[in-house]
Amino acid sequence: MYVGALTLDILLGDVHSLKEKRSVVRPLIAELRRRFPAVAVAETGHHELHRRAEIGVAVVSGSAGNVDEVMNACERAVAFRPEIELLSARHRLFNDEE
Repeated sequence: MYVGALTLDILLGDVHSLKEKRSVVRPLIAELRRRFPAVAVAETGHHELHRRAEIGVAVVSGSAGNVDEVMNACERAVAFRPEIELLSARHRLFNDEE
């Protein structure tokens, strides 16, 4: 069994309040859940900042290649959204022997 953790640090565009931040982040999370139903997605950081967000994605699979493929697809889905800028993406892969 392999577990992948993807942490995405994003900069939001023309956002001036936490309420506006929610109106961008919630649809992003919903889209990732819809496109990739086998992943867990949540906002995991920068809760107090209105122009930054950290999104965490978790993937579990029987093969490391599948975990990597799904994490890369999630990263691309976020990176191609015009209203945000992907600042960094950190991939971590764990197996059942660790």
